[in-house]
Amino acid sequence: MTTLDMPRALHRAMAPAAFLGRKLGAAILTLVGLATIVFAMTKVIPGNEAQVAAGESATPEQVEEVRSQLGLDKPAAMQYFDYLGRMLHGDLGTSTSTRQPVLDDVLARLPGTLELVFLAMVLAVSFAVPVATIAAARSRGGFDKVSRVGAIVAFGLPGFWLALMLQWVLGSWLQILPISGRISVGVEVPHRTGMTLVDAALAGDFAAFSNAFQHLMLPAFVLSVAVAAQMFRALRADLVRVRSRDHMTVAQAKGVPILRLWTRHALPNATGPLLNIIGIEIGMLVGSAIFVESVFGLSGVGDYLSNAVSRKDITAVIGTVTVVGVIVVVANFIVDMLQLAHDPRLRTPGKVQ
Repeated sequence: MTTLDMPRALHRAMAPAAFLGRKLGAAILTLVGLATIVFAMTKVIPGNEAQVAAGESATPEQVEEVRSQLGLDKPAAMQYFDYLGRMLHGDLGTSTSTRQPVLDDVLARLPGTLELVFLAMVLAVSFAVPVATIAAARSRGGFDKVSRVGAIVAFGLPGFWLALMLQWVLGSWLQILPISGRISVGVEVPHRTGMTLVDAALAGDFAAFSNAFQHLMLPAFVLSVAVAAQMFRALRADLVRVRSRDHMTVAQAKGVPILRLWTRHALPNATGPLLNIIGIEIGMLVGSAIFVESVFGLSGVGDYLSNAVSRKDITAVIGTVTVVGVIVVVANFIVDMLQLAHDPRLRTPGKVQ
């Protein structure tokens, strides 16, 4: 290697580090921004936080004592930095309804929510990828037009209405699938991970696994519909662009079979954009899981947040929002790392975005 080549080699080696540094910096800034917004929410939400924490029957003296214990008598700037310090140590406060640390409450319910979100994402990808591929391969054809209209309708469907309709039709009327709970009464699964499907699989109990899967089918489907529609639209548009590139034209001219053409040439080029879409949709899935868990009576973070709102448990609401926000930021950072591993252009000087 010559002296002139050394700076270029160093530049090539530093390109992935620069990409990682930018993404990590963006993640940290996002978390700080999230913490700031959450803190501001505590100041604008109607109600007396000290009164709620002390209880409705508390005397003014007791309320003032609780106010001092919570640090609410300090200047706003000091409260903000105290809040950041507690966050860094995992202290999100104590729920006024359960009397337990909010972080412990959320972490106990988090596995069930993550299980639902993961299953919904699997359903969305399983539907969007093949349908988008067929639609792009037959662009402007009948299937393409019907699927695009269907995606628009699916994306516009109110999730709450869809959940109630499916409960009524498939649950109450046809009685095909259960409409509430994570598992039937009387079916027991050893608690290991907090994820019913995983725990049933680890226990080797196929009957319990099947039962839990049936309970999750409706909520996971409701959760996946809008995501699958948006994923289909973005992926189809990208595949249509890939189809018009020179390497696709050359491969088609050489007589490459249509299935191989799309699975070996088109889809690999669309994997990067697909990862981007997944990263964006994770936040949508986690947010939508809140109302889905409430509608289907699933114990999880969404159910916990819904109860906290109804009980005016401000500490629990703010703590839950914080944890959900952190999960979304971390998930998107992981997607960025997968992008770096998949796309060599991000590891090339001058190509890092």
